[in-house]
Amino acid sequence: MSPDDIPSARAIAAHRHDEILKRLAADGHISVEEMAAHFAVSRETIRRDLKALAGRGQLAIVHGGATHRSDEPALAVRRADNPAGKAAIGRAAAGLIEDGMVVLLDSGSTTLAVAQALAARGPTAWQGLTVCTNSLSIGLVLCRVPGIRLHLLGGEVNGSDEAAFGTEGIAALGRFRADIAFIGVGGISASGDLTDFAVLPTELRAAMLGAAERGFIVVDRTKFGRLTPIRLQPIPAGTSLIVDAAPPASMAEALAARGLRIIAAP
Repeated sequence: MSPDDIPSARAIAAHRHDEILKRLAADGHISVEEMAAHFAVSRETIRRDLKALAGRGQLAIVHGGATHRSDEPALAVRRADNPAGKAAIGRAAAGLIEDGMVVLLDSGSTTLAVAQALAARGPTAWQGLTVCTNSLSIGLVLCRVPGIRLHLLGGEVNGSDEAAFGTEGIAALGRFRADIAFIGVGGISASGDLTDFAVLPTELRAAMLGAAERGFIVVDRTKFGRLTPIRLQPIPAGTSLIVDAAPPASMAEALAARGLRIIAAP
């Protein structure tokens, strides 16, 4: 075997992380002892793995193992998780947007990447584009871009998410004739459920999908197999997912059975 055939320590750790998250998605809880035996590594190695995953907001460490997080990680934490994948999704989403459109943009790290891709087109790229968002971060990215009219939805500001949520924001959507909406989710279960952490954000995201002619859910690979408590529903017919990597085959089949088309970002 040549040196090029030997997996790097980083690749091996990444494989363990993926397997740990899959086991967590299936069982709801994992133990350090079981994972150490499964991978034939030390308990200290598994503890380091769990600490790394917890630092990225993907699980919560408990005595002897780990479980699902009950709260959503801060936006600043999520932005640092898989930035290249989210940027690819952002560019793919921006490629679907045309001058004169009314665009609904949900809050979150992946939708923020969509806004950044819009801004990166340059100062003369857009004419007559309207963007409506509840995200303060997206507002700051787009507010000075020529050719974009920006509307901020109201509500109570969540400092961790840097966004506003509430019934007033949902009601305000009725004033807009929206062409296209982009929303994020907290996770996708193995059975194809799209879920999030809290009721109000989930209601706003569902309302955005319902208010637009076309709806897209932007979701990167870190959400595959992650379980969060609130189902996103209803999901209008014709809604598509934009992803940075193909989901597991069983998950892809479950999503297709729900009528969701999967678009892979180049």
